[in-house]
Amino acid sequence: MGTSQDFVETERSPQMRDWFIETARAIIRPKPLTGILMCLPLFFLIIGLIVYPFFYSIYLSMLNKRETAFVGLENLGFLLGYDTFRLVIRNSVVFTFTAVFFKASFGFILALAINALPIRGQRIWRGIALIAWVMPLSLSTLGWWWIFEPTHSALNWLLVQLGISPKPWLSDPFWARFATILVNVWFGTPFFMIMFLAALKSIPQMFYEAAAIDGATGFQRLHYITLPMLKNIIAITMLFSTITTFANFDIVRVLTRGGPRDATHLFGTYSFQLGIQGGDIPLGAAVSLFMFPILAVSAFFILRGVRRSIQ
Repeated sequence: MGTSQDFVETERSPQMRDWFIETARAIIRPKPLTGILMCLPLFFLIIGLIVYPFFYSIYLSMLNKRETAFVGLENLGFLLGYDTFRLVIRNSVVFTFTAVFFKASFGFILALAINALPIRGQRIWRGIALIAWVMPLSLSTLGWWWIFEPTHSALNWLLVQLGISPKPWLSDPFWARFATILVNVWFGTPFFMIMFLAALKSIPQMFYEAAAIDGATGFQRLHYITLPMLKNIIAITMLFSTITTFANFDIVRVLTRGGPRDATHLFGTYSFQLGIQGGDIPLGAAVSLFMFPILAVSAFFILRGVRRSIQ
């Protein structure tokens, strides 16, 4: 027969258990301070790798070549009066908008084609299409350099077999620009494809079924259902691609090194040539910062359009 002390401990144990449970819940319950503390490492990482280099680049761009005197906007004025820099601006704009247009077009067509396949076929072709995107860009560009290389060019060999004269892919300004844009389109198209394919999966099938019942053609379903439903994802994907394409470095550096005669230089490669190879760090910083206002204006208008369409 139990004692009175055993009876008290038996009655108290559920209360103790409930107290421990409530205490544990209070400790692990999300709190604003806890969230802020957990975000601090990322916050410091952003400051150290993005914010501080950005403002330090602004400071460097306002110094002379020896970095001993403050010259203000003289470096920017010198660049705007320099023929090569104006060529770099033109190259960057043509390279970016041409590549983004074809990446978006081919990615959309590829997404539509894969989405029309059976589920099992989609998995296979989706994996094959992503190979170009998951490969390291510098490594794949080396493969393209071998394809375009004038002495042992696999592409020229194929053209000769077809009775077409070989092309100076990397030694002629037109064909060099074409080659760099082609490699960028080849690398970036899978990104658009996977983004558009994910968006296509989110469109309710009942819209297409209702349109089919009403007698809508395939083009009408594309124009009135698919494109309006994908408008926002298309805009955001093109914005991300514009930013990364505008700041491209690997393709031009590996494939042409900015040649021939600076015909393929972009902001990134020209900044590297002036700042690192030429030893003029302030001038190189001024070149790299010239991209910021262009990308900021593009991002503003694209995101404003997305916000208005959501509202």
